[in-house]
Amino acid sequence: MRLNTLKKDASKALLFAALSLFAVPLVTFLFTEHAQAERDAVYTASLLESVERNANTDARDKQIARDFLATNPPSSACDNESENVVQYRAMVCERYSELWQYHVADKVAKWSLICGVFVLLAIFGIGALAFLNRQAQYVSFIVGWNLLRVTSALQVVTQGALLVWLSFWVTAFFFEKYFVKLILIAAVLAGLAVLHAIAGIFKRPPARAPIAAKLISETDAPQLWAHLRRCASHLNTAPPDNVVAGIDANFFVTEAPLAVPERTLSGRSLYVSLPLLRVLDRSEADAVLIHELAHLRGGDTASSAKLGPRLVDFDHYCALMRHGGATIVIFHVMYLYRLILELALSRDSRQREFLADRIASKVISPRAIVQSLIKIAAYSNYRSEVEQQLFEQDSRHDHELGIAGRVAAGLAPYATSNHFVDSMKTANVPHPFDSHPPLLERMRNVGHEVTELEYGPIVTSIPENGWVHDIRTAEAVEAELWGAYEKHFADAHETSLAYRYLPANDAERAIVLRHFPPVAFDLRGDKRAEISYEGMLLPKFDGLLSWDEVANIEYENGMGADVLTIKLKEKGLLGAKSKKVKLPGISKQREAFKETLGRYWHRHQVMRQSIPA
Repeated sequence: MRLNTLKKDASKALLFAALSLFAVPLVTFLFTEHAQAERDAVYTASLLESVERNANTDARDKQIARDFLATNPPSSACDNESENVVQYRAMVCERYSELWQYHVADKVAKWSLICGVFVLLAIFGIGALAFLNRQAQYVSFIVGWNLLRVTSALQVVTQGALLVWLSFWVTAFFFEKYFVKLILIAAVLAGLAVLHAIAGIFKRPPARAPIAAKLISETDAPQLWAHLRRCASHLNTAPPDNVVAGIDANFFVTEAPLAVPERTLSGRSLYVSLPLLRVLDRSEADAVLIHELAHLRGGDTASSAKLGPRLVDFDHYCALMRHGGATIVIFHVMYLYRLILELALSRDSRQREFLADRIASKVISPRAIVQSLIKIAAYSNYRSEVEQQLFEQDSRHDHELGIAGRVAAGLAPYATSNHFVDSMKTANVPHPFDSHPPLLERMRNVGHEVTELEYGPIVTSIPENGWVHDIRTAEAVEAELWGAYEKHFADAHETSLAYRYLPANDAERAIVLRHFPPVAFDLRGDKRAEISYEGMLLPKFDGLLSWDEVANIEYENGMGADVLTIKLKEKGLLGAKSKKVKLPGISKQREAFKETLGRYWHRHQVMRQSIPA
């Protein structure tokens, strides 16, 4: 499913990348070819007229001049370095002249198109390299990243220059006039794009937030640690250096630095899910642990630790280019390569998951690995349903939601419900790093398929003495992590309610005001603008302008005063009414005003969509 989605995304990305690479150079090329042809005709006609009028030129010389102009149009002289045409070139294509500029822009456009083809071929060639093996993936990324940084910088500089040039010459050629404002806008956009692209290369992504987990020392779980060492020895690999426990519905290993509260762990780290260890019996949990240790033995985590941080840098740069205005042209080209690389990584990930499953089935049993997959998928699906139902409720939650208890109490009824089997048919086992294949494919991979009727009994068989009981700090860790998680969940839910409420009563109004209090902005000349969840108080309006009266809002930066254009829902003789409101003195508060305006306007739209008309 994920591979198919990636392929579709790559096809779309190819279209946008092609537009990014070729649109501006192609438009420039077509324009310059047309302009040169038109100027060739005009210049040639003028020169021929001069020749015909010259009474001192005999018929033979006139014919020679005609033949020369027929085979040497004025634009051809721009590239002709022959001494025979020095005077002709100086006459028709002097440096910085109109025809000279058309000629130079034409060459730049042609080379841009050629380089664009090269970039696309390079992306596919370097991307194909990533499908060979893991080492090739790393080489592909390093080469691709460096190539795209250089070509993208050249692309934004070249296309920016072409756009500025076109902003003058297109109107000058067709309308014999130019617009200074248009040229300035093009120049500013091009300049900002160049600065943004260069600055983005050196801007580091923010540090990753610590995962919600607690370190489990050997004194906290001596039997588990001893068991992990035996398992690692059986697989002929080094055991984990760290074991961390959390409440997320997955297991994973990593060799990348792992940030947990108050410290960052280095070396091999194993993450275990305490809620899942409560539903897995020891053989099922062992199959999962062997599966994760197999990733360590196979070098999967070492490869991910090497490539992962660089991918984070790449993705961060892509995100900056996507939201950098004119740098969107860079984003599409880089995103195309990223999707091709992700296809290679996803295919490799599937193969690694299948191999790790086969190792677990061989060391423990096919039945154990399959049953563990069914239980993990069922728990994850049901927990998601419980949390979604809680989040969709229209009343505020206390911080103590009891999600763990709700899931534990409802898992068995869920496993016997009518929609359980349907939800499991396409279930994936959750994982924070790899792209896991669907459950059915993983069962076939280890040669132990379970019928749909057997899913329920497997999920409802909860062990009395799983590995979680050998972790002395398990209950305390779960209580702490669930408490923090539920507080964050309740806070996020309250924020959602602040967007969804009308409000209809004092309690709802208190929540809305907590997140959307009135915000005032002082303007020049003792004027004032205020934005609230109800609407806006603005100069030129008597009283509150309700959001329900507004159809759309446009903000325009101005030299003396910014201008807010408000399109109203009220109809006039010529259609929808609109009013322009000047905001003198807002420049120092411009970004805060625009952010507040956008957020409160968005809240109103979300609220209206949430409440039936």
